[in-house]
Amino acid sequence: QVQLVESGGGLVQPGGSLRLSCAASGRTFGWYAMGWFRQTPGKERDFVAVISRGGGSTLYADSVAGRFTISRDNAKNTVYLQMNSLKPEDTAVYYCAGPGRAATMPTALSEYEHWGQGTQVTVSS
Repeated sequence: QVQLVESGGGLVQPGGSLRLSCAASGRTFGWYAMGWFRQTPGKERDFVAVISRGGGSTLYADSVAGRFTISRDNAKNTVYLQMNSLKPEDTAVYYCAGPGRAATMPTALSEYEHWGQGTQVTVSS
């Protein structure tokens, strides 16, 4: 059974930085891309970023490109999301996600089968 556990959320002022971590277990981590999504109350869960299984390719939502960086350490079965220049509109619950199929790098919510419990990020002065 795949388990994903996020950490690193919190309260930060606008312009500040946070790094989220997601520890994975239950399947061969390095065979799969990993993604981050976020959700605010009453809205759909939105794609933030995805990284290929080897870490050499990444994709970002337009709203975070240039400010957020996704990375992974396959030796530690962990994926990260470095968030810089944070804005109040980045406030959301952030979820780590694993796709159902290997050798894909999906951005669509429907392609992901495994989810963490989420970690709250609040950007406010």
